[in-house]
Formats: sequence, C-alpha cells, structure tokens
Amino acid sequence: MTAMKSPLSLTVLLVALPSFAQTTPPDFARCLDGLQAEARAAGVSEASYRRFTAGLTPDMSVIDKLNYQPEFRMPIWDYLSGLVDDERVQQGQAMLAQHAEVLARVQQRHGVDPATVVAVWGVESNFGQTLGKYPLLQALGTLSCHGRRQSYFQGEFYSAMRILQGGHIAPERLIGSWAGAFGHTQFMPTTFERLAVDFDGDGRRDLMDNTSDALASTANFLAKAGWQSSQPWGFEVKLPSGFNTDNEGRRSKRAMSEWVARGLRKVDGSPLPDGLGSAGLMTPAGPTGPAFLVFKNFDAIYSYNAAESYGLAIAHLSDRLRGAGPFTTPWPTDDPGLSRAERRELQGLLILRGHDIGEVDGMLGDKSREAIRVEQTRLGMEVNGRGGQKVLRALRAQ
Repeated sequence: MTAMKSPLSLTVLLVALPSFAQTTPPDFARCLDGLQAEARAAGVSEASYRRFTAGLTPDMSVIDKLNYQPEFRMPIWDYLSGLVDDERVQQGQAMLAQHAEVLARVQQRHGVDPATVVAVWGVESNFGQTLGKYPLLQALGTLSCHGRRQSYFQGEFYSAMRILQGGHIAPERLIGSWAGAFGHTQFMPTTFERLAVDFDGDGRRDLMDNTSDALASTANFLAKAGWQSSQPWGFEVKLPSGFNTDNEGRRSKRAMSEWVARGLRKVDGSPLPDGLGSAGLMTPAGPTGPAFLVFKNFDAIYSYNAAESYGLAIAHLSDRLRGAGPFTTPWPTDDPGLSRAERRELQGLLILRGHDIGEVDGMLGDKSREAIRVEQTRLGMEVNGRGGQKVLRALRAQ
C-alpha cells in the first residue's frame, strides 16, 4: 500500500539503466546473517529466520526494477482505457453476482459498498488472475541487502516472515510483485499486519487463496482510511466557459455552495447536490477535459496507492460496475486510448508484420512500443511508440 507496490502508473518505464542482473552480487548470505539480530528484535524467532532464509538466493532483477527510470509518460486516457474497459466491467459485474453474499456482509461490517471493493480487486489483480510471480522472501531479501531504501525493505522482509511464522499463508504461496505486494488486492506485508482481517473465522488471514478475507481486508483498509458510506467518491461536473482551474485540486476543498456560486453543475446540467460536505476539483487533463468534484472517499481510495490517476481508475470502475457509462466529456485528444482487447489486437497485427514482441497479453511493453515506432515510421505517422486508435486503424487497413 505504498507507491512502491503498484505496477500501474501514468509512467511507462523505458530507460535501460546499467543492468545488475548479470553481475555477481555481494555476499548475500553474509548480509542475511547480519540481519538476523534485527529480525529477532522485530519478532521473528531464530528458528523461523533460519528456516525462511535457508537456501535463499538473491534475485538481482528486482534491483533493475527498483532503479528503472521513467521517460515516456502515458496520457491519462491511455491509462484509464486499459484499466476500465468493457471486458473488466463485465468481469467485475460477474464477480459482484458471484460474491454477493460475502460482499453484503463485508459492507455491513466495514461500511464500504461492493462495487468499490470489487473495483479495487479488478485493478489490483484482475480479480485474482494476476497475483505476481516473485517469491516475496527472495525479492524482499534481495531489496533488503542491495540497492536503495534497504531499511524500508528490511521492515517489509521481517513483516513477511512474521506472516509466515503466524501460519497465515504457506511459504510457497507467498508470491507477489517485485516490490513485495501480494494477494488479491496487493497488500504490502506491513499493511497486511495492520489491516488484513480473518473474515471467515478460520484463524488465518489469507489474502492469497481466501477471497472472503481479501475482500474484507480491502474494505477494512478503506474504512480505516476514512471511508464514509453516506458519500460518493465524487462525480463528473461541467465547468462554465473560461473557468480558471489554477490552484484547484483534490486537496483544495471548498464548500459545495462555493462551487455552485462559481457556476459548476453536474455534467448532465443538473444542479450540484446539497449535503455532501466540501469537495476538491480535479481536472487531470486540464480544463478542456473531464472535470470532477471529489470528496473524502476519493482521498480514501487515493491512500491505497498514492496516484490520482489510480484513484480515478478505481472510482470510475466502481461507477461502471453500478451501471454508469463512460465519462461524458471527451478527453482532449484526437487519438483515444485502446482497451485491453484492442491492445491485444494491435500486438497481433505487429506479430503479423514480423515483429518479435513476445506474448500477446494486452500490455504494451518495451518490445511492443519499439515495434510501434517502426510501423509509425513506415506509415509516416508521428513516431512516439504509443499504441492508440490511429496506429491500430492504420494497421487494420493493411
């Protein structure tokens, strides 16, 4: 539950820094020996520490990921089009139906509605289909001994061992992201210890294989972050012509009466509702794109992963799961983003043209973007490596 944990952000990582993966790491075993006393003081028994670190080897690829720097900035319409598409909405509505009884009890206990909980689930792990591939002890052990922020990762390393020591999750099942997030809704180990709940009463808090525990733990996180069941996260609004958005934002909250006085209305033209408290104005693509008044519940979502783009994806998906449509105001672009199905189609077209891009997975990574650049050059388009509607339509036509 920190900025480290999520693989999703507006930044797409492109710059190749010097690789650590092929170098010979320092004495990893000596480092682990040196951490044992601190681990014991942090509540990991000597026997547990020996057991969990026996035969542990470093995975230096996580240091490459830690040090990777951003260059290409993904427009928010690309970010959202890949996270909130018809495919995910349909899957999410199926999950709402499948887990309706559990979600109703979760809402009764924690006060967070089912659509919001399922939206987090969908964005974080595609409803449990993408849980990560890194053994957490190996990844966190490596990050505890090498690279930046070793002290931070040591705390997560010890926490992961306490989770295993408590019998909540089997060691072989504790896998997740390179930075240590795990489970259906991607908790960091220390977040697990603070906020995970044993919803089914079996004595274990299992976020890997127990959907009930995972959904309830997500709701508990949001509740502890200040979720208010009587409020929405926010809604799309229409700005009056020439409205000045300078110095406005999520944190610059104003009374609804002030927004009314400044001429804002709901996007359908209806008056702003009363009784919702103060709200901040978000214009993630500037004053000509979609605009939103956001309340404390948006801040609770934001705390799950501190990025406004992420918060908007969760919020928008939750609305779509309740039956709402896409945003009314179009994004300020003549080249909209692609859904995951369209991204897979684009990758298939690139492969047909002879590009080696790896697996067709709907994730436009480095190889896909390089292939797009080649095709953009050939087609006489702007060469930026971005997968949008223009390049997809051009390749379809051929």
